[in-house]
Amino acid sequence: MQTRKGQSIEDASMQVIENEIGSHPYNEKEWAIVKRVIHSTADFDFAGENAVIFHIEAIERGLNALKDGGSIVVDVNGVVGLINKQHVKEFGNNIICNISDPEITQQAQKENKTRSQMSMRMASSEIDDGIVVIGNAPTALLEVIHMIQEKLIKPAIVVGMPVGFISAAESKDELSKIDVPYITNKGRKGGSASAAAIVNALYKLIKESSS
Repeated sequence: MQTRKGQSIEDASMQVIENEIGSHPYNEKEWAIVKRVIHSTADFDFAGENAVIFHIEAIERGLNALKDGGSIVVDVNGVVGLINKQHVKEFGNNIICNISDPEITQQAQKENKTRSQMSMRMASSEIDDGIVVIGNAPTALLEVIHMIQEKLIKPAIVVGMPVGFISAAESKDELSKIDVPYITNKGRKGGSASAAAIVNALYKLIKESSS
């Protein structure tokens, strides 16, 4: 639960973002999400060079998945730590992160995959109608894309915000070409904070619509 002092700091930060960005191409709900990404990263590039990109059905599908108690399958524990647990509990969402499972490491070595790739494969049964949130590993995002193309999974939405120099930008470009709702961004920037911020922004939109 946010304290009054904490809320006042957040409100002031959001106003700084509004003042510095000025005009933008996003609609109201998209902007609420982009603002939270900027707030979580202090990086205005997410409204510019590394702009956030929305599939036309992404926000609606994301909101419905969370409200319906869908699972949230993530690539790294850093994302888990930044998602609002109060909202997770309230809506009955199950956060799944298999990256530290010893079986994942063994199976990844056996199949010559990264742990991130294998963790997505091992979570396939929980992905259908849920939310996939990638905040670190491009290989995890590419694996999810391949699984969608193979018709092994059908997530409600994919949040693809991996960070890095190898395949990060390319994996996001591939995500934007598939016929599954997604939220992603351009370029190499991303990370756990930006990915979790999108989930938290979706929760906030749900709360605001019901108040």
